Amino acid sequence: MSSLVQSVDWVAIAPPTIAAATALIVLVTDLFVREDRKPLLGAISVTGLVASLLALIPLYEEKRSTFCLTTDPAACSYTVDRFAFAIQLLVLAGALLTALLSLTPTAEKKLPAGEFWFLLLSSASGAALLPASRDLATLLVALEVASLPAFALVGLKRGDARSSEAALKFFLSSVTATAVMLLGISFVYAATGTLYLNRIADAQIDPQLDTLTQAGVVLTLVGFAFKTAAVPFHFWVPDTYVGAPLPIAAYLSVVGKAVGFSGLILVTVMAFPAYADVWGPAIAVLAALTMTVGNVAALRQQATRAHSAVRLLAWSSVAQAGYLLVPIAAAAYTTDDEVGATVAYALMYAVVNLGAFAVAALVSRANPDNRISDYRGLYASRPLAALAMAFFLLCLAGLPPGIIGLFAKVTVFQAAVDARLGWLAVVMAVNVVIALYYYLQWTATLFRAPEGEPVKHRAPTAITATIALAAAVAVVLSGVPELVLHYAAVTLF
Repeated sequence: MSSLVQSVDWVAIAPPTIAAATALIVLVTDLFVREDRKPLLGAISVTGLVASLLALIPLYEEKRSTFCLTTDPAACSYTVDRFAFAIQLLVLAGALLTALLSLTPTAEKKLPAGEFWFLLLSSASGAALLPASRDLATLLVALEVASLPAFALVGLKRGDARSSEAALKFFLSSVTATAVMLLGISFVYAATGTLYLNRIADAQIDPQLDTLTQAGVVLTLVGFAFKTAAVPFHFWVPDTYVGAPLPIAAYLSVVGKAVGFSGLILVTVMAFPAYADVWGPAIAVLAALTMTVGNVAALRQQATRAHSAVRLLAWSSVAQAGYLLVPIAAAAYTTDDEVGATVAYALMYAVVNLGAFAVAALVSRANPDNRISDYRGLYASRPLAALAMAFFLLCLAGLPPGIIGLFAKVTVFQAAVDARLGWLAVVMAVNVVIALYYYLQWTATLFRAPEGEPVKHRAPTAITATIALAAAVAVVLSGVPELVLHYAAVTLF
């Protein structure tokens, strides 16, 4: 009988552990600090997330495993490799930018500070744990640790009916996804007798149980499709983003998606390569549907300028999820490690999308409805914010000077071509053209003459810092895109 090795690699598990420990510190500190000292909790949270990011430095380009059964490398529950490193960097950096964006509303008591910071750090710790998970049990636990606090975060605007409705829709859809995924995992375990991803891939399955295994694969994919907001499992996204506090909408659009996509990559490429003929075509169809529905719906939002800018960003994020699915589908048809293109695209998307939400947070201070028409003439009142927003939108569209967005799209397109998924490459090309229209329309709105005198108001330091940081990273990545794109050309696992 195998026994767990007693040694624990604390360096390997440091990033999620520090985030979780900081959450506990915030929870205890909140019991003792006075109401006027609550901003201290935000400072502690930001410090903890910075420490988590710094803990990633020793893990760069070094593979480390822990929580292993004896000396079998295929039976480790937690492994930090290039894939885990990249996703943990994305998740923790995204959580840090979300925290910076949240300092102002928590300090102004628009959100309860103690509960908010504890829930955000708890969710971030689960999100950082998931990409390093190498068995289905740890994967599911990490997914729920990331998701459960997010339900409460969405509904944290007390007395706001839209926030409560958004939290309920998010909760019900996520619980359904988890139930379906659990059923799929139970089928896989019944057929293979193991939960370890590498052992599942190498398992000799009884031909009589092949149908059961295929059903398990499909159900597991359906569960992750909910998490990634893939069509037709996307229905919760627009209302959830609009009803949630703006920093949490930004968090879900980046960190929430990273969690879903990293889990999807692990179960398909690592655990179920033998069933690529099942999940490959399914994900390819999901990718085509997701990018098309997302872009068409975003186009309708742009056509009616009275609609919410956050809702447009929500539909845009659905469309972006379709692009992120393309390399995963391509991985079923080629021996190359195509999923690196998804990682590279996700890193680019995370930076610019968080930046766009940061500008939306700035605009919402003067225009709480945050309509698309509220961005007209932003350059006249906030020239730097308008230039940053224009750059973020051009990156999302894949147009110069947003070079990183262009290169990321080309990398994803190339993955489809290499896998001989010509029809999917054509669908993506058409969708990129559709997206150009509403991104460019929004960009043009920023520089049009304002209706009446431009309203000037003081920009909070934290929001300004978030915009500046996101813009600086996006500019650097556009100047040196290989910092991200090299993930598309290396073996991640």
